[in-house]
Amino acid sequence: MMKKVFTILLLIVLTSLSYQSYAQKTITGTVSSDSEDGIPGVTVLVKDTNLGAITDLDGKYSIEVPNGANTLVFSYVGMKTQEIEITGTVLNIKLVPENEDIAEILVVASFAQDRKTPVSFSTITPEVITEKLGNQEYPEILKSTPSVYATKKGGGYGDSRINMRGFDSNNIGVLINGVPVNDMETGKVYWSNWAGLSDVTRLMQVQRGLGASKLAISSVGGTINIITKTTDAEKGGSVSVATGNDGYNKVSFSLSTGLTENGWSATISGSKTSGDGYINGTNFLGYSYFLNISKRLTDNQTLALTAFGAPQWHNQRSSQHLISEYMTNPDGTKFNSNYGYINGEVYGSGYSYNEYHKPQISLNHNWHINSTTSLSTALYASKSSGGGRRIAGDQKNTLLFDRYTGLPFDETKLTPDGHLDYDAVMQMNQESLTGSQAIIAMSNNSHDWYGLLSTLNTKVSDINLTIGLDGRYYKGYHYQEIDDLFGGEYFLDDRNINRDPSTPLHEGDKFSYYNVGEVLWEGLFAQGEYVQETFSAFISGAVSNSSYRRTDYFQYTPEEGQTTDWQNFLAYSAKGGTNYNINMNHNIFLNGGYFIRAPYFKYTFMGYTNEFNLNVKNERVFSAELGYGYKSKKLKGNIALYHTEWKDKAMTKTNIDGGTDIYTGLDAIHQGIEVELTYKPSKKIKVKGMVSIGDWVWGDNPVTVESYDQDQQLMDTFTAYTGGVHVGDAAQTTAALSIDAEVLPKVTLGLDVNYYDNLYAYFDVNNRVSPTASDVDAWQMPAYILSDLSLKYKFNIGKLDASLYGKVNNLFDTEYIADATDGSTHDYDTSPVFYGFGRTWSLALKIRF
Repeated sequence: MMKKVFTILLLIVLTSLSYQSYAQKTITGTVSSDSEDGIPGVTVLVKDTNLGAITDLDGKYSIEVPNGANTLVFSYVGMKTQEIEITGTVLNIKLVPENEDIAEILVVASFAQDRKTPVSFSTITPEVITEKLGNQEYPEILKSTPSVYATKKGGGYGDSRINMRGFDSNNIGVLINGVPVNDMETGKVYWSNWAGLSDVTRLMQVQRGLGASKLAISSVGGTINIITKTTDAEKGGSVSVATGNDGYNKVSFSLSTGLTENGWSATISGSKTSGDGYINGTNFLGYSYFLNISKRLTDNQTLALTAFGAPQWHNQRSSQHLISEYMTNPDGTKFNSNYGYINGEVYGSGYSYNEYHKPQISLNHNWHINSTTSLSTALYASKSSGGGRRIAGDQKNTLLFDRYTGLPFDETKLTPDGHLDYDAVMQMNQESLTGSQAIIAMSNNSHDWYGLLSTLNTKVSDINLTIGLDGRYYKGYHYQEIDDLFGGEYFLDDRNINRDPSTPLHEGDKFSYYNVGEVLWEGLFAQGEYVQETFSAFISGAVSNSSYRRTDYFQYTPEEGQTTDWQNFLAYSAKGGTNYNINMNHNIFLNGGYFIRAPYFKYTFMGYTNEFNLNVKNERVFSAELGYGYKSKKLKGNIALYHTEWKDKAMTKTNIDGGTDIYTGLDAIHQGIEVELTYKPSKKIKVKGMVSIGDWVWGDNPVTVESYDQDQQLMDTFTAYTGGVHVGDAAQTTAALSIDAEVLPKVTLGLDVNYYDNLYAYFDVNNRVSPTASDVDAWQMPAYILSDLSLKYKFNIGKLDASLYGKVNNLFDTEYIADATDGSTHDYDTSPVFYGFGRTWSLALKIRF
């Protein structure tokens, strides 16, 4: 049935986009650099239209220009855009670098180009981020992208999540300047670690599906390619201030020296963000910093040092609640049960406070060896620290809620107004004769990460050849540490066999567990790309070896050995694609791939022990995509059909005890259709729209589930039945419409409307233990529509350029459910949820100098 729908929709789009003919002339030429080399992949557009062409490997182009048009626009990421008047039928030009470091990074990061790279992608510029993001979470800038679902989850600062084509961040490759940043042990991306990215993003591109990246990364659902600032070519800077709902405040700055006569340049920026949070009890404080220092060593070599990070702390909302609980609580949809007050200050409970700092430093060397060969090498390091708050002890439930139902336990201590009663727990600890019974702990998850990424590009005949090396070493430190005895004199813990269980423990002591995970990654990749004006194709392959080693200081004695041998997993990937430009209006593309992915570290060792899991399997993924593109003077559109099969998938989910459920042996099929359109009726009006329809379901095979508590102790092992259940956590049908118009000179208004449907709750394995459990689907949440309004006003303050940005999110204050866990009866009454945010707003002023 799905294939018939795809075929019908494709025929409708193909027949509805009729070929537009004009009286026209042909302009040809070559686009080259200062070194006289032709530049492949340059976009050549007739000004104020979508009519365009792409230069081939030799930099040559040919474009049909309607009579009356007199200007061509030449653009290439990393080069300064030029507008050239048409003076004849042959037009040769030279592009000069806007920033050579950017151009090299784009090659390493495999940035896709329109009508050339055969993948589905969307590119977001920093102007769009500034105008549309406001005080939203960074991933939410992508919410109008086909097959993307982004939510704030619990609503804490940086706690947002993103799904692409039904896959979560474990299976979305995230690259920053070409360097992968998915966690080496779990594959996750924690956006709170990158909360300052919006301030330093130069370009952002989403490639859906397997994407164009040459690396062996987790691009099952897609790839998010983020290019940060390097050094600005011109001297100057900016300052900005912003305010918003619920005490939101942000100040930021940026300074650049520009390129000096001796080849040095530097850019530095920073910001501070704070607020009370829209959800009650989610106040936060975050900083960001960025530094880039570049040196042109010779005419052919540059060296750049980049450092950035975003230290932060924030209180969180971790517990979902039944809809009836929200409706009867005075706080309504802002209700948060996971905090109380100490000395008049908000104090988050277990799983409701996080602090982290993950600085990343890289040294990039770019070398143009000759006219056809270049080498880019990046050395990078990251040394993180921080973790999340936990409640521990025999009476830990006194400060916790049931994470499945959102209801308090019988033991939970609450004040008359419904907040956690820390004073009562402190008194309990003070009266205890055996030490504290409920303490505040920090679950530390720090790491050291070092990597080398080197890419050689060369041209062999008509083939652009890329080969490279991807090496990484990661060491993660995991332990619980006493943060506050909460009125008691000491704490007892019997989990460390190398310590007398009667030993009194105090603040700063480790307890419960202490282990180290090491990951050694060695990867090789290669790609051949053939590019002509009307035809392009690529084929790429990658092979990698993942080596895992685990050290446990609590469960094993030094005499018996606390460190395992290295466990090795060989994986590989192969993919290819082709694009054919039928004419200046129409193009079609096709891509496909198959890869074997090594299991993540956490699935390799059984039950948080040093025992190797003999049944662990490599995961297998096959994916294919067919696409069509159309361009005319005012209209640009594309349509894509995709099909992805996943075998032997493993994943984790937080359970009722604040621990982890580990699933192995899952199969899934994700398929769908995506349509994207951009219409420019005039210079001052731009209309964009998209529709995506997915069909994502779990396979029929039984799934093995191991359930662990927060102390990494195995509680139960059982089989779950999920066949035919829809994949949850992401809307399978989405649509968006945006209109941006210059309503007055230098005043632009924007309206963005997003629609979400076929959104299913995430299934709860405890409700899927019967062989007939898969006969009932997960709860389908109500569809909803959100509307956002944006304003941009450009003006001058003396000789300085200034811009005022306003943003109202959820303009009509729509009440909607964004996240849910499937309940026992798979319906509205038993499924705990997170409501999304109501109306929020922000106002920002930016001054450039």
